[in-house]
Amino acid sequence: MECAAKGLAAEPCAGGSAHRRCGSCGAVAYCSPAHQIIHWRVHKEECERLAKQMSRIDMLSQFPFTFSVEPPAQNHTFPSTRCSFLQSIKLHQKGLWKSECICGPEVASLKDISIAAEWKLQSSLCPCTEPENPVPTTLASWEDYYQWRSLPFHSPVAVLLHWPLTLYHCLQLSHFQTSRYDGQDTLCIHYLGPEKELLQLAVFGELRALFPGVQIHIELVGPAVPKSRDGEVVNISKYAHCSDENCCCKSSTGSEDLSCSAVTLKLWKGFYHERFRDIMKDSNPHLIVAPNAGVAAYPSWMPTIEIISGTGIPAIFTDFCEEAAHLASCCISLITGQPLKVPIQANPFRQPIAVDNNALYLPCYSNCFVFGM
Repeated sequence: MECAAKGLAAEPCAGGSAHRRCGSCGAVAYCSPAHQIIHWRVHKEECERLAKQMSRIDMLSQFPFTFSVEPPAQNHTFPSTRCSFLQSIKLHQKGLWKSECICGPEVASLKDISIAAEWKLQSSLCPCTEPENPVPTTLASWEDYYQWRSLPFHSPVAVLLHWPLTLYHCLQLSHFQTSRYDGQDTLCIHYLGPEKELLQLAVFGELRALFPGVQIHIELVGPAVPKSRDGEVVNISKYAHCSDENCCCKSSTGSEDLSCSAVTLKLWKGFYHERFRDIMKDSNPHLIVAPNAGVAAYPSWMPTIEIISGTGIPAIFTDFCEEAAHLASCCISLITGQPLKVPIQANPFRQPIAVDNNALYLPCYSNCFVFGM
């Protein structure tokens, strides 16, 4: 954990990590009493807010899963806690799971974004075929999803499926704000700032089950898209395969049902405000989604938010922690002059493994909080 006063004091921070936490909120830490005093002029305005956010740690860590959502202690062989967790469930560096640790490939250096990667799990542990029952009217939690998909709670697939399930949840939130998507057979989404999910595109095939009979078009726009893949179209008409050799998902037609939806992804390199006119020529979205956006951390969001505001299209953002969402909401309101239409709230489909935060002790999960304009 970094000292919260780093860069504010004339004297450099003491060596090692900062372990002296604020006694009121517990969210920030300091290397020394002197640095804590120096930082108070900044921290006093946020301390009460951070304390409220810290009070939600237990709520955010509640998941129905029986696999360990707290990674085991890091060791010499697997220095990352995320790597240790994947090793504990025997999925480290396998199939779709490769990019879930620091050992995985970087998007920038990837020559091929594959949709053929497999779950590396038995068929009973992953959604590799059509659902047994129609999707319920609304899925409101991981419990709902697992029960619908007939998955046991020791299946770790939620670790990857938080991408399409968060997208599903964002659409449910926007549905109450607009009637642009009225259940017709085509759904268009602009997906801003993809990074790690570019290495896990196959999991977006689950949208076929979540929106049966709907043709889904997703424009993936962001600087992390490899230059060599700019403009490429990827079609997903099947679910990611399981490891069972005799499963019907391995057959040419086993997981391809013409009555179900197909997912079409198009890759765009660059910022949304730079590519907006080209994208809009052939794609008028029902929804704009920006996962783990970090709006307050990146000035490049300012022109993008201005463009989104001018379109009137609903936009849902997510972020790793509540404070990041709060700071983002302040930025959005400052730019648009309007309050959020979808208030900050916990995402029931957040990834069930905590993310390290070097600046705050706040609970952090990928796609943890959602909010919208």
